[in-house]
Amino acid sequence: MAKRNPSSTTVPDTAWLGSGRHLGSDAERDVRRNLIALKAAGVIDDFLDLDPVEAARSTDLFPRDESADPGPNARRLFEARWRPADGVTVRAQLTTYEAEQRRGESEGVTWVLAAEAERAWEAGWPSPATVFWPDSDQVAWDHEKVPGVRLRTTNHLPKDDGELRRLLRECSRQSWFVHVVVHEAMTPDALGRRPITAFLPPSLRHRVVEHRATPEQALIADFALKRELGVGLPRGGAVVLPPTPQPPGYEPERFTVRAVFLDGTEPVELLGKIVEFASLPQPMRADAERALTRLRQGWHLLTPEEELVHARAMVTRYAKALEAMTASCDLYREAAESAVAALAEATGGAPAVPRPAPAAAEPESSPLKALTKTLSLFRGPNR
Repeated sequence: MAKRNPSSTTVPDTAWLGSGRHLGSDAERDVRRNLIALKAAGVIDDFLDLDPVEAARSTDLFPRDESADPGPNARRLFEARWRPADGVTVRAQLTTYEAEQRRGESEGVTWVLAAEAERAWEAGWPSPATVFWPDSDQVAWDHEKVPGVRLRTTNHLPKDDGELRRLLRECSRQSWFVHVVVHEAMTPDALGRRPITAFLPPSLRHRVVEHRATPEQALIADFALKRELGVGLPRGGAVVLPPTPQPPGYEPERFTVRAVFLDGTEPVELLGKIVEFASLPQPMRADAERALTRLRQGWHLLTPEEELVHARAMVTRYAKALEAMTASCDLYREAAESAVAALAEATGGAPAVPRPAPAAAEPESSPLKALTKTLSLFRGPNR
């Protein structure tokens, strides 16, 4: 069962982590088609499509961290490897899970994505999300774990105060993404309704969720944010929301923008705040930590050089295991020989013969014995 308590560790600067839901008819087919197309185009080096049970068995020769297992609800495991820059390799793993019951929504398929590079991640690199999922509005892979929230679009805040506060709590405690709330000072036109996340660098674009407060929601949104998260929302401005727990260095004023012009132009100040916030050490949740452990300990897509290193490591581990078994057998044999020698010394070299058990004692007097003794008195030479 997944734990909701946040981990005390932070996300490594080499990692990219994401989790969401796919509401289409066949999530695995969409992933498979995208990987095949990207490999044919030379965008990625290679990929694997694995059954989770068989994948777990192939790496279960020796004891390992249980968190490296995908779990009983896993449907499929995909791995991909690509090079975003010279001399840098990215390894990524996407796992799909059985649908969970949601409030008033289609259940969908839950997915977890963990990617790690050989050096610190750069925002200009391709997004791991669009390596596995097609970057198309026709495929609904971008739904958040929090119901009613999506990536790649604007999400209007609920009108009801209770629903609004519930949404803020769930986004703060459950989401793996960065959340931004923008207040519309006036109803924007078509250009202003476009999501500001489209201006972000590729790797950051699918890590940010944009919420919009309508002009009449200025007071209710500001009150709910202060009540739940301790941050305010300026009229016509924006704020980057803190997760729970807050990352070190987060200050509400530092990540608040007083004015955002929703006219289709690039909101430079707000984008700078988002990039700055994303560079802070982010707390890593327990389920995200398990996904990263699974990527590191349960990796299957090896290069020829890595396969050679892996084979040598396996030979070494088998040799050590065999050596330990041999040493254990030697210890048992020495112990048995010592026991035999000690027994021989205690018995003077003679084989130990077990003592017979004492016979049960007969009763000292019985009616038959008394009669026999009396008759013997009458016996004589002439009788």
